[in-house]
Amino acid sequence: MSDTTTDNSTQTGDDQDLGAAGSQLSTAPVEDSPSPDLPSLGVIGWARWFWRQLTSMRVALLLLLLLSLAAIPGSLIPQTGINEAQVADFRERHDVLAPVYDKLGLFNVYSSVWFSAIYILLFVSLIGCIVPRTWQFVGQLRGRPPGAPRRLTRLPAHTTWRTSADPEEVREAALALLRKRRFRAHAVGDAVAAEKGYLRELGNLAFHLALIVMLIAFAWGQLFKSEGNKIVVEGDGFSNTLTQYDDFKSGNLFTNDDLEPFSFDVEEFTGTYERTGPNRGTPRTYETEVTYTEGADGEEKNALIKVNKPLEIGDAKVYLVSHGYAPVVTVRDGKGEIVYQDAVPLLPLDNNVTSNGVVKVLDGYRNPQGKKEQLGFQAFFVPTFGGSASGTMLSQFPALDYPVLALNAYHGDLKADSGIPQSVYQMDKTKMKEFKDADGELLKKLLTPGETMTLPGGAGSITFEKDIKEWAGFQVVQEPGGGWALGGALTAIGGLAASLFVQRRRVWVRAVRGDDGVTVVEMAGLGRSESAKVPEELGDLAGTLYERAPGVPDPEPDGTPPEDPGAPGASGTTTSTDTDSQAVPAEGAEQQ
Repeated sequence: MSDTTTDNSTQTGDDQDLGAAGSQLSTAPVEDSPSPDLPSLGVIGWARWFWRQLTSMRVALLLLLLLSLAAIPGSLIPQTGINEAQVADFRERHDVLAPVYDKLGLFNVYSSVWFSAIYILLFVSLIGCIVPRTWQFVGQLRGRPPGAPRRLTRLPAHTTWRTSADPEEVREAALALLRKRRFRAHAVGDAVAAEKGYLRELGNLAFHLALIVMLIAFAWGQLFKSEGNKIVVEGDGFSNTLTQYDDFKSGNLFTNDDLEPFSFDVEEFTGTYERTGPNRGTPRTYETEVTYTEGADGEEKNALIKVNKPLEIGDAKVYLVSHGYAPVVTVRDGKGEIVYQDAVPLLPLDNNVTSNGVVKVLDGYRNPQGKKEQLGFQAFFVPTFGGSASGTMLSQFPALDYPVLALNAYHGDLKADSGIPQSVYQMDKTKMKEFKDADGELLKKLLTPGETMTLPGGAGSITFEKDIKEWAGFQVVQEPGGGWALGGALTAIGGLAASLFVQRRRVWVRAVRGDDGVTVVEMAGLGRSESAKVPEELGDLAGTLYERAPGVPDPEPDGTPPEDPGAPGASGTTTSTDTDSQAVPAEGAEQQ
C-alpha cells in the first residue's frame, strides 16, 4: 500500500549531505569552519576576515540597529541646523552638559563623524552583502533544478506507489503538472526535477537593495534640501528668492541656483472655527487662495492651499503652516502728515490667536521740535476681547468677534542702523524713551477699530484702522530624493513580505519499471526550512498525479487478497517503518 511520509528525525554523519539536491536553496554565503591546524592569518588574512564580517548579514542588521539608536539624540537634543535658538537656550541652562555635548557632536548629530561612520559602514556592508548574492541568484535562475537524489524516500516529505502506466507516461504527466503549478521543471534521467519559490530570495535581495536606495535618497535629500518660512499678508506676494524668506536653512551642497523659480500672491485667507461644544475654537476651515506663476514669464494660475495639501511647483512644496492677524495702523506726525501706514503682522501666543508684536516707524517722522526721530509701539492684539470685566487681555475666541488693539508708545533710536540684524517682531528699547500720559506713566491705550491714540506734546497719533487683514505662514520645502525614498520604502516592505511568506522548495518525481514489470512512482519534496507547506503541497501534487497514473495493488507473499492502495495523501499521513525510508533534515542527507 502506498504511503505519504513526513519525518523530521535528525541523522548524523554522512547523512547530513544531499549534494546538489539540497544545495543553493538560498544565496546566503557558506562560512567555512576554521581548522585548528591553520597557520596565523597575517595582514591579508585579517583584512579578508574583516571584510567577510563587515559584509555579513548579521553585521548589516547590527549597523542598521546602531543607526536607529544614533538618530535618537537628534530627536531629543536641539540641533544647530534646525533651531539655533533652542541650542543657545540649552547652552545657557546647562553649563555642564553643553560642553560635553559639543565634544560628542550631539548638537549636530546627523553631520557628526560617528554618525557618518555608521552610515558609511552600513552602506558598504549592504553592498558587500548584495553584490555576490545577486550574481549567485542570477546563476541559479539561469541554471536548472538539480537532479533527484538516489533515494527519495530519505527526504523529509515523500510518497510512493505502483502504477500500470509506463514510466515515460508518468514523467510526462508529472512534468506537465509541475509546470502548470508554476514550477521550473525539466526531466533528468529517470526523474523530473522541479523548483519553486524564487520570489523568496528575490524579495530578500529587493529588501536590502531598497535599503541602499533609501540611504542614498536620505543622504541626497540632506545634502541638497532647503527649507524656508515666510509670512505673507493678504494682498501681498512672495518670490522664491533667498532675500524674501523670514528664515532659511539648507543642505551643505545646496546653492541659490537650486531654488525653484516661482512667485505667488495671497488673495485671501479663510478660517472658520467651531462655535460650540468641547471643540470650541477648533479650526474647521483653514485655507488660502493664491495666484502663482512658474518661472519669470509663466502663466498665472489659481490654487487653494490647505493644511497638509501643499502647492507643488516643480520640486518645491508650499505648505500652509500658520495663521494670524495683521491690524492696519496709520501713524501721523504732529502736522497730521502720514509717516507710516501698513498692515502689521502680529505673532499668535495661544490657540485663540492672542497676538503681540511691534510697530516701527523708521523714516519720515520728525518730533515737534523738527528733529528726526523714530517711533516704536508695543502692540498687543486680541480678535475677541472679553471685556473690561474679564480683567485680562486674552482672546476668548480665534475669530474677529470683538477685536481690540493695545498699544504702548516710545520714541528715540530703534538702532536699526547699527548693522546688527533685528527681528521685526521685537523692539530694542535701550535708546528709546517712553511717551508719558497725564499721570507720568507709560502711555498706553486700548483701541477698537477706527479709534486713535494721540501722542502727548503734539508728537502725532496712531490710528487702528477698521480694515484688519489676516496673514498666512508658509513653509517652502525642496527635498530631492523624496520619491526615491518612498519607492525604496514600499519596495522594502514588499521584499520583506516575500522573504517571510514565500518558501523556496523542490520536488522530484521518479518513475522506473520494477522487477515485476510494474512502474514504481516516487515523489519527494524539500524545503529550505521545516514547514508544513512542503508535505501539504507534495500531497496535493501526488493526489493529482495519482489520478493520471492510478495505483495497482502490491503483491502479497501469503496469497491474501491485496488491499486497495488509495490515493497518496488522501487518507492522512502515515509514518514509514522501513529503515531506508527514514527522513533526513531539510538541509541535507547523503546522496544515496
